[in-house]
Amino acid sequence: MNKTLQWLRAHLPPWALDWLDVLVPAVQVVLIVLVAWLLMRLVRRLVRRLAAAYALPSEVVLLSRRTVAFVVYGGALLWCLERLGVSGGVLWTAFTGFAAVGAVAFFAAWSVLSNIFCALLIFTTRAFRLGDLVELLENGDKPGLKGRVADINLVYTTLDETGDAANGTTLQLPNSLFFQRVLRRWHGGAAAGAPLPAALPPPGQPAAAPPPPAPH
Repeated sequence: MNKTLQWLRAHLPPWALDWLDVLVPAVQVVLIVLVAWLLMRLVRRLVRRLAAAYALPSEVVLLSRRTVAFVVYGGALLWCLERLGVSGGVLWTAFTGFAAVGAVAFFAAWSVLSNIFCALLIFTTRAFRLGDLVELLENGDKPGLKGRVADINLVYTTLDETGDAANGTTLQLPNSLFFQRVLRRWHGGAAAGAPLPAALPPPGQPAAAPPPPAPH
């Protein structure tokens, strides 16, 4: 390449030398794109023949094409940027930084979207309602997080631990947590306004009956 540039500089007129530094990278980029396009046409024909010969499912064929296209066009893009004067170190730094930011944003967005989706499931499946007494069990038999449902929003479900939301304590649990553990829900006597039980009954045993009212 250097010998070619030297030969062109020696034989071209002076007015064309100013355009030489622009035309050569442009021609190289066009050739790289053309080679990548021809390579993808060849790969598509090869994948089509293999799919017809071995009766491959359409999902495998589509995934193979997309994977090869990502590798070929990604390599072509990096090669074009290198021909335009962008160094490999800058490209690698930019790629790793973009990948790190994308990974953090993906996991953060996935957590929020998961809680929103679980909130919709809570409302549609009626797993519990406002005022219900619920408990998240650790292993099905160990006591866990317990409280009366005081609020349900798109991200958190608020549980009242003491029965007094104004002066007591509350728990804010992510909505996705209710679909990862066993949920115990009380009915009837644990309706809205009833006091919280002091201790949970063992599994399989009914809750203790409330004490009789004091005589007047």
